[in-house]
Amino acid sequence: MIRFALPLILVLALPAVARADPLPPGLEDAALLPPYRTEAGTWMTALRLELSPGWKTYWRSPGDSGVPPRFDWAGMTNLDHAGARWPRPEVIDSGGERTLGYHDALVLPIELAPAAPGQPVAGRVEVELGLCLNVCVPADLTLTLPLPADTPDPRITAALAQVPVPVEAALTCALTEIADGVRVAASVGAPLTDGTAAALELGRPEVWVSAPEVTAGDGRLTATADFVPPAAKPFPLDPAEVRLTLIGPEGAVEYQGCDPA
Repeated sequence: MIRFALPLILVLALPAVARADPLPPGLEDAALLPPYRTEAGTWMTALRLELSPGWKTYWRSPGDSGVPPRFDWAGMTNLDHAGARWPRPEVIDSGGERTLGYHDALVLPIELAPAAPGQPVAGRVEVELGLCLNVCVPADLTLTLPLPADTPDPRITAALAQVPVPVEAALTCALTEIADGVRVAASVGAPLTDGTAAALELGRPEVWVSAPEVTAGDGRLTATADFVPPAAKPFPLDPAEVRLTLIGPEGAVEYQGCDPA
C-alpha cells in the first residue's frame, strides 16, 4: 500500500483542464478540454477560449481581414493528424467591413487521430490566433492536452451540433484569371434570405480569399471571391477543392467541390 500512495497523489493532482498561462490581452481563459474516445477510435478534444468583453477572434476563413488560427502539433506524441470541426461563425461588422468570427467565447472541437490505434494522444499544441477589440493583435498560446475523460464534455457536444451541415448538391462555378490570382463565382440552387452570409475557401491555407460578393437570380445564389496565392499571380486551381459555406440565422450548410461547366 505504501508503494502506491505517491503515484496516486500525483494523478489526483493533475488538472482536469490544462489552461494557458499567462494569457494575452483579450482572453479571460484558454484551455484544451479533456479528450474522449469516439466510436471511430479517435480522440475528441476542444480549444476553449473565453474572450474579454468586446473582444473577438476569427473563424477559419475570416474574410478580407482577420487572422485565422494556426495550430502546431509537433509537441504531441502518438498523433497522426488533427482536424478542427468549426462551429457556425458569427457575421461581425467591424467599421463597415464584414468578417466571420466569434464574440464572448469559442469552443472549437478538434479530432485527434492516434498514430498507434487504441492508445491515447498526449503533449501540447502551439496556437497562433488573432484577438481584436478596436485593432487586432496576434496572440500565441501553448496548451497541454489533459487526461482523457470517460464521457464527452457537454460543451464539446454542443459545439459539434453547430458545425455546418454538408449538403450533397452540385455547385457550378466560373473560374477567371485575374492579375494576382483566380476569381471564382460559385453558384447553387438556394435562396438568398435576409442575414445570409457566404464564405468561399480552398484546401490551401496559404491562399488568401476575399470576402465573397453574394447575388441571387433565377432561383440561384452566386458567391464570387478572389483567390490570391503567395506569388500573387494566376495559378492552377482545382475546382474539387472549392468549398462554399452559407451561414444564416438558423444554421449553416457547406458545399464541397464545383463543376466548372
